[in-house]
Amino acid sequence: MNSPIIQLLVLAGIAVFLILRLKNVLGTREGFEKPPAPAPAPSARKRPEFEVIEGGPDLDIADHTEGMPEAAEALAKMKAAEPSFGVSDFLGGARGAYEMILMGFERGDLADIKPFLDDDVYASFAEVVELREKQGLTVEASFVGIREMSLADATFDDESGIGEVSVKFIGEMTSVVRDNAGEIVEGDAKKIKRQKDVWTFARKMGADDPNWQLVATGE
Repeated sequence: MNSPIIQLLVLAGIAVFLILRLKNVLGTREGFEKPPAPAPAPSARKRPEFEVIEGGPDLDIADHTEGMPEAAEALAKMKAAEPSFGVSDFLGGARGAYEMILMGFERGDLADIKPFLDDDVYASFAEVVELREKQGLTVEASFVGIREMSLADATFDDESGIGEVSVKFIGEMTSVVRDNAGEIVEGDAKKIKRQKDVWTFARKMGADDPNWQLVATGE
């Protein structure tokens, strides 16, 4: 047998031996295997998930009570006692009530506004109107509009369930006072004057009667 052939047979035998040896040590692998994923660095941590907070601040209250935490708490209690109550809705109604009550008082027409007045407020209004009549004075007034308006305060009585809301108004109007002869004794029909008021309205929350009453006036 030629020497080259003998060398090939020897090399083939060595190759078969090595393959069998590796198979016994490593086992058999079939197909493609992904390399193992590298281990995370020791300092790496799972990113915390953000906690979902339901609800949040009541903007209907927060928008009108900046810097007034006690008023905000009182309004929240009013809403708890009467879920349909809304601060923005209330202020919209107060805007219309201000014009109606103010003009009723200026003109001496108290009959239409009496249901919206507390007994004490009505008595004080009636006293002024009566005094004007005795003096022979009449008032001619025209409402121009509300220049500024904001919630001033709010309270809630836990026992009675009565809520009170104070509103600051800066209204604009023209007004003149005439005597028996029709002469102007006060005011200017062509001059717009500003009327500053802080009115407090009250109501038992949850009651069937939806009307608020004016319980106090001031500046």
